Parts: sequence; structure tokens; C-alpha cells
Amino acid sequence: MREILNHLFEHKTLTRQESEKVLVNIANGIYSESEIAAFITVYLMRSITVDELTGFRDALLNLCIRVDLSDFETIDVCGTGGDGKDTFNVSTLTTFILAGSGVKVAKHGNYGVTSTCGSSNILDYFGYKFSTEQDKLKREIDKTGVCFLHAPLFNPAMKNVAPVRRALKIKTFFNMLGPMVNPSFPGRQLIGVYSLELARLYSYLYQNSSKEYIIVHSLDGYDEVSLTSDFKYILNGVDQIISPEKLNYTRALQSDLKGGATIEEAADIFVHILQGLGTTTQNNVVTVNTQMALKCYYPSKSLDECREIAEQSLFSGKAYSSFKKLIELQS
Repeated sequence: MREILNHLFEHKTLTRQESEKVLVNIANGIYSESEIAAFITVYLMRSITVDELTGFRDALLNLCIRVDLSDFETIDVCGTGGDGKDTFNVSTLTTFILAGSGVKVAKHGNYGVTSTCGSSNILDYFGYKFSTEQDKLKREIDKTGVCFLHAPLFNPAMKNVAPVRRALKIKTFFNMLGPMVNPSFPGRQLIGVYSLELARLYSYLYQNSSKEYIIVHSLDGYDEVSLTSDFKYILNGVDQIISPEKLNYTRALQSDLKGGATIEEAADIFVHILQGLGTTTQNNVVTVNTQMALKCYYPSKSLDECREIAEQSLFSGKAYSSFKKLIELQS
């Protein structure tokens, strides 16, 4: 690691192969936490290159415990996190609204690092049992439309850096990697990113894949469609800027998106919204993100049709029913 750090401290970059090797070594426990922290810190001081990000991704995908969900046409809905906004759990809510509309979701997620409560915190709080057991995951997605893939279980490198990430409590390049390393390799994905630079990186990488994808970034810094500003929307390499008003939504206030100061508060907000009892802003935000995911899943449908499907799932109780069934299967 000393040679690698000296190389990086001289303002040099790593090749794709070198980057992959470093992540493999991290996964194998070769480096100490201090060495990992020093390595991560480099990327807090400069931008990551395409080759570096690609190499890190390759390592995690090659090392991950794979899940075969090929019997289901799945989508993942995942944000990078790291936007520092501490919103309620939009991607997790979107997951169950999608499931309530009949879409199969292989949700990849983790505990919150830069926020109070990540998707894993929410599901863990309600009694969901994280597992790599394929029969369990297939049963869940078949009966409820959702299975949850807890990142540290499937990606050993992520597990080894977890203590360092918790200690730093700031976004790192592992935030960038999370959405790219779903171990079930879903064919469709809605990705929320925290910066325009990262949106461009993701677009470049995803254009070279067979995946159907939509990348979103709200221009005021959210890694989702927040409705607090215009947002960048990249559909299979074609991008545009969209305003909330263009989609017939009222522009939201940032204060209306807060997710609670504790996991208990976040869980209460989560259930309240999923039951269709959220505020207008909360309902609109989860609807528009589900709308984007549905557009990715059903490219031929209009955005208006996708919104109608999302609202029907949320307000009919189907989304909440999917969530209840998933939790009931844990007993």
C-alpha cells in the first residue's frame, strides 16, 4: 500500500487494472484500517477517473456473492447517498410503490453512512432478516415483488471498509460504487447521484453496458428527484433538464424532505408515507421517483402514464401491502 499511496500523493492516477487489484486486496483483508483510510482520503481531495471507478467496480462485481434472479425481470432503485441532505428514505419507498404496481425490484442497499437512516436501517428496524440465501430472496420477490440485498453481505470489500466509512462519516468513492454493484445484475436501474460530474461518469459507464437505465440528479444537490429544483434526467445516454412544473408538480421546500433525527423517527415517516398518509410534498416526491423508475421499466409508456401507475399503487394500499407481506415472511 505504501507504494500506491506515494504514487497517488504525487498526483498520479491508477490504471483500471491497478484499481481493481487494490480493491481485491482490501476485500482480502491485506490492508489495515489506517491504510484504507489513507487510500480513501486521496479521493476526497481529487476527482476519481473513469479508469479508477471502472476498476473498483470490476473488483466488487467479480468478488460479490452473485444472486440469480433471472426468472424475474428486475429493476434496482438506488441512490449514491452522500448528498448531505438527510431526506426521508425515497428509494426504499419507491421500491415498494414499484412492487405494488407489479414490478419486481431487487433492491441493493446499506446502512446510512452520511445520513441518519439508510435503507438497511429501515428494513432492519422492522424485522427484515438480511440473507444471501437464494431460495429466501426468490420467495420474497415472487410473493411480494421485493427482495433486499444488504451490500456488506454480498460485497466483502464493502464489509471491510465499513468501520472506516462509519468513522469518517462523509461521502467516499464507495458511495459512487454502491448502485453499480448489485449482485443480482438487474437489467434495469434508476440511479440517483449527488453531482453532475458523477452523472456524467455514470452515463459514460452505463452506455457501455446492456442495462436500461435512468440517472437523475437534482441541480440543488439531491441524489434523487427532490422537486426542490430542476433536475438532470439521463435516459439511456440522452439527457435533459426537467422542472417540477413541467411534470405538473408543485416545487417543494427542502425543509419538507427531512427524514427524522433518529431511526425511529425515520421509520415512522416511512410507514406514514407508505400508507398514503404523507404530506403533499412527501407523496409527490415518492411518486415522481417511482414515475422515473417506471419509465425505465416501461420505456414505451409516457411519463403521465407512469405517474398514474405510481399514484394508484401508493394510494390504493398496494405498496403498503407489499411491505407488510415482506416483513411477515421473516417470521
